[in-house]
Amino acid sequence: MRDNLSRTPLFLPFMAGFYDSFAKPLAHLGLRLAVGALLIVEGWPKIVAPFAMAGFTENLGLYPGWLWSAVLAALQFVGGVLIVLGLLTRPAALANGVMLAVTYWFHLSHPYGAAILTSEGMAQLAQQASLFTEDGLRNLAADGGAVFLHQVQFKAEGLSAMWTVAALFLAAWGAGPLSVDRSLLKREF
Repeated sequence: MRDNLSRTPLFLPFMAGFYDSFAKPLAHLGLRLAVGALLIVEGWPKIVAPFAMAGFTENLGLYPGWLWSAVLAALQFVGGVLIVLGLLTRPAALANGVMLAVTYWFHLSHPYGAAILTSEGMAQLAQQASLFTEDGLRNLAADGGAVFLHQVQFKAEGLSAMWTVAALFLAAWGAGPLSVDRSLLKREF
């Protein structure tokens, strides 16, 4: 099945073969590998300690925490492996897309805060300046770390949004032509 974008007239029509046979499949594979690899890397520590997120999941209102912690570990790690392989990609990507959307919501609803240091902490920092690099001292002493935390919050929200959209893209569009689903099974979920 060809998508509607394939029928859109190109500015450079002679590039159609390159796009269809090389660029699109390779870009799809690259996105799938990036999303799957990220999930594997993020999921591995949870596989090693499957109940470590129990308190966190219960703070989100998901009880029992031990169960949801293990589900989260399996979802990320096993889902990541399936996505990398291009096997059952749509259900694995959809489940992880929902999980990543919850992560995005969490970062929006639980910001890191306005600053790292109180005024007392900043005074103590000034007395212990030799413990910090010049850049570190300058970044923390000026505002108690407010700019730093703003950057951390922005990256947490931005990356959560990007990975959510990428996983949901794979859920909608499938594994692509360079996948176990299409190559060996000759069908997609």
